[in-house]
Amino acid sequence: MICVCGVNCDGCPLLNNECAGCNAIEGKVYWAQHIGADVCPVYKCVKEKGYQNCGDCSQIPCELWVSLKDPSLSEEEHQKSIQDRLLILKGLR
Repeated sequence: MICVCGVNCDGCPLLNNECAGCNAIEGKVYWAQHIGADVCPVYKCVKEKGYQNCGDCSQIPCELWVSLKDPSLSEEEHQKSIQDRLLILKGLR
């Protein structure tokens, strides 16, 4: 399962137990509370623009993608995750 931001949920230990994927839970991901939000800001942006996913947007990757860094990742790992998600969303994989 691919989320609106290009994250591949397959293999995530939370999937199906605590999370059904961002589309099924309408962006109400567990980590949003850690940034003071109820809904993932990327999910919210995609839905407000009427897109299916970030791949529909001409501004991909946007500042939102860059600013929403998993604190467990190094900057290099974060940049690689952005590139990986871009490839997924653009259908190059």
